[in-house]
Amino acid sequence: MRLRLYTNRFNPFRSFDAFYSCWPVMLTIYNLSSRMCMRPEFMFLSMIIPSPNSLVWNIDVCLRPLIDELKQLWSSRALAYDESMKHNFLMKIALMWTINDFPTYGMISGCSTHEKLVCPCCIENNKALTLTNIGKASFFLFYFH
Repeated sequence: MRLRLYTNRFNPFRSFDAFYSCWPVMLTIYNLSSRMCMRPEFMFLSMIIPSPNSLVWNIDVCLRPLIDELKQLWSSRALAYDESMKHNFLMKIALMWTINDFPTYGMISGCSTHEKLVCPCCIENNKALTLTNIGKASFFLFYFH
């Protein structure tokens, strides 16, 4: 079974100046047809991480139990029941990808996504520079074939 993990900060009080937020962590099954995989009954709320302030770099500590369980389901198969065939089978779980906004992507990957290190995937091809007049970081990606 292939899964997608999604998380993003959510402010339950609808106030941007509130210091409290929470992080719902959702899992979605991608082995289904495209019409079915985005339906609510196939999206699972695996955990909610409460946070009195921004998690910044500590989200990996909160996600550790889920990651450990997914690693266990990848390395050893889990017994599952197939309703259509009416028999048990051994199921293997794989986390295909995560989908989040860019700051959350930086927190989950453990890489900086600020200033000159904006893209963890393109870091070798990144030619970042600081614009002298406004002081902002700008970058160019160069691909050579």
